[in-house]
Amino acid sequence: MPSFAYRGRDGAMQPRQGLLECASPRHAAEMLAGMGIVPVAIELHQPPAEAADVLRRWLRRRAVGEIELLLFSNQMHTLQRAGVPILRALQGLQESTQHEGVRTLLGELRHGLDSGLELSQAMARRGDVFDRFYIAMIRVGETTGQLTEVFAALHQHLEFQRFMREQVNTALRYPKFVLMAMAVAVVVVNIFVIPAFAKVFENLKTELPLMTRILLGSSNFMLAAWPALLGATAAAGMAARSFVATDRGRLWWDRWKLHLPIAGKLVRKGALSRACRSLALVLRSGVPVLDGLKLCAEVTENAWMERAVLGMRSSVERGESLLVASRKAGIFTPIVLQMIMVGEESGTLDEMLDEVGQMYQRELEYELKTMSQQIEPILIFFLGALVLVLALGVFMPMWDLGRAALK
Repeated sequence: MPSFAYRGRDGAMQPRQGLLECASPRHAAEMLAGMGIVPVAIELHQPPAEAADVLRRWLRRRAVGEIELLLFSNQMHTLQRAGVPILRALQGLQESTQHEGVRTLLGELRHGLDSGLELSQAMARRGDVFDRFYIAMIRVGETTGQLTEVFAALHQHLEFQRFMREQVNTALRYPKFVLMAMAVAVVVVNIFVIPAFAKVFENLKTELPLMTRILLGSSNFMLAAWPALLGATAAAGMAARSFVATDRGRLWWDRWKLHLPIAGKLVRKGALSRACRSLALVLRSGVPVLDGLKLCAEVTENAWMERAVLGMRSSVERGESLLVASRKAGIFTPIVLQMIMVGEESGTLDEMLDEVGQMYQRELEYELKTMSQQIEPILIFFLGALVLVLALGVFMPMWDLGRAALK
């Protein structure tokens, strides 16, 4: 039986605190009332775990990823639609799953429900798996009695999020590979190729061309200072990660990403698509606009866009319409603002926002399909420049040597 820690005051208004073993917080309150204690706070008490238990639990929790959460949402929707109670559904999923992390998660959810908690409250104790958007949607489903529909909507939402990430990663795979290959080629040329030609150039006994002197200088510098270069690169990477981890650094980084030549518009359209579709989902579920804007701001996965959406929330909170707030945010195109206006006037704001999200998604898919065609000329230019520099630096002295020999 679980234990609950309580704080309260007795009949003499003296503070009292302690532990009670009972089935739920409601039972704990009844026991305290029988003892003449007015409870101020009742919380589930969890005894401190040993370091090995903490590490084991952390490893299990880390194993529950996006795919497992996607399957869980779909399975819960199917079982709820079939009329299976939540506790029986969780028990059946726990007994059938082969995933250790999911089994532990389902066990913790069942324990929370057995303790008298709501499903959303039990999920809130596993914030490493369920984010605030997921928990808020479950809470809306519990309040409105539409938990089945909410699980279906969350499954579609997670599937859309996963699809967007996969599309972006697929589009960026080729440019990343080419850039890494170019970096490796520069290192190999400076360490192995140019030093071999340097011995030949020493016997020329003549002034070398400027390009050759630059290549020899860069090669000698890399050979002499490679430990310092590695240390500086590692230190710069750690410093950059530490800076981006701060609120100010993440805001600067996410804003800079939006202004990149090719990838910037992909990041912007992806964030707007997630925000619009998420806002449509929460509005369709009965969430007020203010709470919906706060929730969808977290789904953008971009600090700058999140700040703009929260600015829209502040404008709406001051009594302005969503159209005015969207226009002030400066992140939507005129056609999107027109669709928001139509949605507000016709009472179909959720449908219009969903259409906006789909429009951004279609544009993003088109951009991703043509991204390779846009990047290839740039990569070819840099590859050509690299080959030209190497060719001029290596073969110009030999050409001069050949002309001298002919004379």
